[in-house]
Amino acid sequence: MPSTHPVGDIRRALAARLYPSVTTWDRLEARPRTIAFDRALRAEVRDPLWMLTKQWQMGEFRGSDAGSPVYAKLMIDTTRLTKYQPDGQAAQAFEYDVPLEATVEQRPIPLGAAGRPASLDLRLAMGRQWLAMISGIGDYRQAFLLAYPITAPDPADKQDADRCAQPEVWQLFSAAAGRAMDGGALYAYLAADPAHHAYDGIAVIDASHYHAIDTQAAGFVAWFRRLLLQPSAADDAWIPPRLEYQFAASAPQPSPPGAEKVYAAREYYQGALDWYSVDVDPGATLAAVPGSGTTGLPADAPRTMIPVPVSFAGMPNTRWWAFEDSKTNFGDIDASTTDLAKLLFLDFALIYANDWFVIPYTLPAGAIATISGFVVSNTFGDRFWITAAGRGAGDAWQRWSMFTVNVAGGGEVAADTSLLLMPTVSKIQQGPLTEDVWLVRDEVANMVWAMEKTVPLASGDSKPGLETARQALAFYQAQLGLSGAQPPPPPPPPAASAAVRYQVMTTVPENWIPFIPVHVDGDNREVQLQRAALPRILEGDPDPPVKVQPRTMLMRQGLDADPPQPYFVHEEEVPRAGTRVMQAYQRTRAADGRVYTWLRVRRQTGRGEGSSGLAFDQITPVTPAS
Repeated sequence: MPSTHPVGDIRRALAARLYPSVTTWDRLEARPRTIAFDRALRAEVRDPLWMLTKQWQMGEFRGSDAGSPVYAKLMIDTTRLTKYQPDGQAAQAFEYDVPLEATVEQRPIPLGAAGRPASLDLRLAMGRQWLAMISGIGDYRQAFLLAYPITAPDPADKQDADRCAQPEVWQLFSAAAGRAMDGGALYAYLAADPAHHAYDGIAVIDASHYHAIDTQAAGFVAWFRRLLLQPSAADDAWIPPRLEYQFAASAPQPSPPGAEKVYAAREYYQGALDWYSVDVDPGATLAAVPGSGTTGLPADAPRTMIPVPVSFAGMPNTRWWAFEDSKTNFGDIDASTTDLAKLLFLDFALIYANDWFVIPYTLPAGAIATISGFVVSNTFGDRFWITAAGRGAGDAWQRWSMFTVNVAGGGEVAADTSLLLMPTVSKIQQGPLTEDVWLVRDEVANMVWAMEKTVPLASGDSKPGLETARQALAFYQAQLGLSGAQPPPPPPPPAASAAVRYQVMTTVPENWIPFIPVHVDGDNREVQLQRAALPRILEGDPDPPVKVQPRTMLMRQGLDADPPQPYFVHEEEVPRAGTRVMQAYQRTRAADGRVYTWLRVRRQTGRGEGSSGLAFDQITPVTPAS
């Protein structure tokens, strides 16, 4: 077989690219053959033909003579977000003073659980704040200590197991009992009814100080709500059955009158809120909100500006014979054939960087900008009408663009080419996880388990769920022995002569919360996951077993209601890979310098299926040791 392939018409073959070959390079780097760089830095050129061949090699002969842009005239239609609606709640005015992340993600602060006070560290801080606020009114410190006390845990009381099972929690409650004030109880009393007063039930307070204490009480409630953002019943965007946030925001449109553009987030749980978290919903409308038709933006008018070439650090020189500063070595970037984003970046940086121009246009946060007209004039006097690159149908898979919002729904819907500037912050600090729950599928037991990996303690700290569950079970067992309620031990069983024995049920750690599949009412196929409970079995307990309740607020959904409500999770929210749900405090500083802190839930994909080891009616072999 010949090693060469004859080509009849080389010009036609190259023009049609019938035979792929490497004939051009994006970058050339010199490699001197000697230690001395004197001659290499001269860039000696002895043959003019060499210059022509290098220009051909770098593809310069394929360029087209075109003028550079001189000025641009554009017309931009602007509007701004004026409405916000948590899913299933009433629409409200969009608040720009608070970061959008805090508005959407805020969750209630767990000041109590199962009817018992929780977050002791926060309650103590609130008590110190209140005593400091009334220190100039009168000597009422002891009166409020007695009215809102911290009680010492009782090891003999089963209700105090959440305080006594963990030694560090027991120590903290015992140290604060009788010495500190429960500020959380005062806040709950004041927030429950506007007619409540801080001095209610405290007879030693002078009536002449009532007005001053009422003023401080209002400031105390406002201080706590400002310290930690918390949603009201009409502001909570968290959807427990979906394990995600859902919300919508809208901006008024100039035509037709009363029209609006709605941005909806139906599945937000990633913890990074930006333009890609929402979709344009053409068929949605939000309820009327007074003043929402005014955006506060100046009237739109055409603007003429001078385009500026794009420049960035390490940008290659536009002429191949110029020397670079070598601060950034793009030639050293390692990219494989599957690194499409990296390859696109390299093409832009090395080839097309000098083809891009910047036209500055300042927009406020929360604005939506749509280019209605764009004309560019070049050095030859030619004028060009520029259209958006991402036009076409919104669901066309060939269309590619950046910073454009997807249009919800199917069909031949025109792509939305407007630019949305979300009023979000650039940096958020996250504290340690207060709750960490892994939802895994157990195919052997035919159920889903919620493993509470990290659970909150009554003191306000967090601890591994398995360690907490073992400590609690040991405490209950020890408490049962101290109470003397155990019946006399049964007589020893007869000697085992069988080779096997029957086991009714295996055990599961108390931090494993079961979810069982149940049919949805009115449907013969759809299945949801309902939270269930396992009994706590104590050796020698004469009382019936009690149900093990979850410790995390994420899994206690509905348990603290009156009456308690069941909790369902949609089956598709727990895939075979599992789901991990985490809760932690977030802190950020807004553009005006104010600090905001809130409690956020974030979800991510799990690590696969799991096995609890739960089994019923087992026949196990008898070993000599057993």
